[in-house]
Amino acid sequence: MDILHQGLAFDLATMRRRQALRVFGLGAVALGLGGCGDEETATVETDTVIGEIPDETAGPYPGDGSNGPDVLTRSGVVRSDIRSSFGSSTTRAEGIPMTLTLAVQDLADGGAPFAGVAVYVWHCDRAGAYSLYSEGLTGENYLRGVQIADDRGEVTFTSIFPACYSGRWPHVHFEVYPDRASISDASNVIATSQVALPENICEEAYTQTGYEASVTNLAQVSLDDDNVFGDDSGALQLATVTGDAMSGYTVILEAGVDTTTTPTGGRLTGDGAPSGAPPSGGPGGPPPSR
Repeated sequence: MDILHQGLAFDLATMRRRQALRVFGLGAVALGLGGCGDEETATVETDTVIGEIPDETAGPYPGDGSNGPDVLTRSGVVRSDIRSSFGSSTTRAEGIPMTLTLAVQDLADGGAPFAGVAVYVWHCDRAGAYSLYSEGLTGENYLRGVQIADDRGEVTFTSIFPACYSGRWPHVHFEVYPDRASISDASNVIATSQVALPENICEEAYTQTGYEASVTNLAQVSLDDDNVFGDDSGALQLATVTGDAMSGYTVILEAGVDTTTTPTGGRLTGDGAPSGAPPSGGPGGPPPSR
């Protein structure tokens, strides 16, 4: 059976094994595929508790009200397909299809699935621009959305593969809120972090039409030197990705959230944007530092 097409349940199980190995410092190893079982009946492993997802900056383009626009107070933001804007615009972001699944663990409850939390995801488009902020896109809100974690602590979004813009490793932002009712106030966030995308996947993706600028930008950055992921090369943030540039990618990351620790992410210090005001630069202009 082709390991690229065994389904989401298989991908989740494989991802959990790989991330468990990272946590214990064993690095990447070849994983045996025997005994995985049928893709429709594969079960989520529950005996491995991962480390807490690192708190990271929300960057200058959060759209959560902490730095200008607030998409989280708008009707329609809770959705699984985030490729199009909603509300007064229906503009669709074009690019390689991407399915993103985040599996959230409640570390304060022994690593149990964190059912019921609200996860807000956002990222740039294939040109490296952010809706709500970038020039010509202040009236758009595509590539932003919220999902409520199911009984397995999982949320899944349909999106496009993001670009690599100048100064940053390719990534996806996310915030975790206690529940759906709490998303209207960014101060309720219990975790802020970012998903790192693997280099080989990015290199393949950026051969496609519309991602031309990303080829040069990716060649000028590295995961080890990135301002966000560089401290540990994204050990707990590097996603497991399957698929290809023609049919699309499935991106999976398990995120451990510990409500007994004080959140330190979301701060704009060092991001090239003053708190409370939209940044003057960004993708397509002067690059943010993070």
